[in-house]
Amino acid sequence: MILDGKQIAAQIRGELREQVQALLASGQRAPKLAVVIVGHNPASETYVNNKIKACAEVGIEAEKIAYEEYITEQALLTEVRRLNSDETIDGFIVQLPLPAHISESSVLSAIDYRKDVDGLTPQSMGRVIQGLDAFISATPKGIRELLARYKIQTEGKHVVVIGRSNIVGKPMAMLLMQRPYLSLPNMSASSLGDATVTVCHSKTRDLKSICLTADILIVAAGSPKLLTADMVKEGATVIDVGINRVDDPTTPKGYRLVGDVDFEHVAPKAAYITPVPGGVGPMTIVSLLQNTLQAYNEHTR
Repeated sequence: MILDGKQIAAQIRGELREQVQALLASGQRAPKLAVVIVGHNPASETYVNNKIKACAEVGIEAEKIAYEEYITEQALLTEVRRLNSDETIDGFIVQLPLPAHISESSVLSAIDYRKDVDGLTPQSMGRVIQGLDAFISATPKGIRELLARYKIQTEGKHVVVIGRSNIVGKPMAMLLMQRPYLSLPNMSASSLGDATVTVCHSKTRDLKSICLTADILIVAAGSPKLLTADMVKEGATVIDVGINRVDDPTTPKGYRLVGDVDFEHVAPKAAYITPVPGGVGPMTIVSLLQNTLQAYNEHTR
């Protein structure tokens, strides 16, 4: 079965739209998100524009704050501190990657975790580890929501996560191994957890044999078609986080998007599988909207 992230994200946007409309009808203001972008990375600009558009669709106010690539780290940190103290902003993100002369860790560490709707600050990640209420980074949160909406259980299952990034691999592993006491607003997946998790990466030996033991595979390695059919057991659930451009002169743009999974050959063996595009991507954006509404509710409580 195809796990249709596009369809599920549309459902969630509808739910969020109703919640925002109810706030406005009661005389309250709309939630507000700020998005900081530095430079003119085409992929980053596309992601930011998609986030702004998604906010508009559900009635969340969004402010884009753009800086040229030559902004100093100190000036960017000053902007982060301003946003931390701005009472009209419920949450904000600093779009990554940043230029080489700016320390991403310094910038992320400066964000008030109460406004960290990207879930990437040390405080947010630490709270997730401890099972405390926290903003979960958008992609792992979206994956967990997708599993919940399709009623795919994780309790007692062996989950193999390929990739150890701070954005996907590490928080994904932490979420799925948690006891199901982590309860978050706007999150139907709060009971998911209790999985046995193995994290694999570029230095893992005999990746194939490990993958063949997995009930659920979550692939976030950034390597086109890394996961092949001979690495997947019959009936496994496969979540493809990758989105890679490969040259294809037969297409108008000269390239096409593929995931980290060899979808064509893996799909017949999988009980559930996400496509690329249309799987995890839409869930990532809608999870940011959920986090923004959560930040608003906590801010205005």
